[in-house]
Amino acid sequence: MKTQKHVSQIVIAAAPHMVGDGFRVQSTLPGGTRSEGNRISPFIMMDYAAPNYIPPSVRPKGVGEHPHKGFETVTIVYQGELEHRDSTGSHGLLFPGDVQWMTAAGGILHEEKYSEAFSKQGGKVEFAQLWVNLPKAFKNNPPSYQNLTKAAIPVIKVSEEGYVRVIAGEYDGVKGAATTFSPVNVLDIRLKKDDQITFSVPEDFNTAAVVFQGEADVNGQSLKAVETALFEKEGTEITIKALKDLSMLVLSGEPINEPIFAYGPFVMTTEEEIRTAIDDYNAGKMGELN
Repeated sequence: MKTQKHVSQIVIAAAPHMVGDGFRVQSTLPGGTRSEGNRISPFIMMDYAAPNYIPPSVRPKGVGEHPHKGFETVTIVYQGELEHRDSTGSHGLLFPGDVQWMTAAGGILHEEKYSEAFSKQGGKVEFAQLWVNLPKAFKNNPPSYQNLTKAAIPVIKVSEEGYVRVIAGEYDGVKGAATTFSPVNVLDIRLKKDDQITFSVPEDFNTAAVVFQGEADVNGQSLKAVETALFEKEGTEITIKALKDLSMLVLSGEPINEPIFAYGPFVMTTEEEIRTAIDDYNAGKMGELN
């Protein structure tokens, strides 16, 4: 029997802060690497860069070379153009609608900046980056990279201009573009005012709905820009009605019921594993950027 999932909490995004020298972002999820980690597991954190004008620059800005280990980063570009390179030799340009799914796993070095061409002309940017935890069994796997172009991501139309993009998991029987290590659904939703959708998520999944732009009624709760709804486990049905033109993500995933220990860019299951990650990085075991 299908029952509605109740919203348990509305989380207001933190004040904007800078990441590197070019990314102005707001953290939208509660502290996933701290005591609330299992509440939103397998999701760790998500930063959202609201629409912002970047003036022309000779040198591309962003975040320079840095390591990650033990989890995955998912970067969704809405406006602007990002460039990625990492120690596996992967390189990618991300245009509006593209998604980068990077599995740091056993350790990776990478950098992410505005592309050289975009930097020279400047323009408006908007993007989100989600961190997804890996089960302990996969934390030391070789790192990998999925470049999901806009054309590769399934789109389900819900009105003339409203749609759901299935980045990962499944929606209405349509499977997403990304390969994942644990069951997750990442739905990128754009609705016009008065559009409405209803869909199901597994009852045992942790679920969050994050509004980026506009305003929504989510199972009877009003949700405005840079606000996140967290749901109770009970129930399966979610109904979203756009009160204004709407841009949002709905995240749901099977919890990883393992300890979370984090230090900066490393997310492991024990303090000893964190020390090993730091030692591996300092010893150059995470490769190098060409």
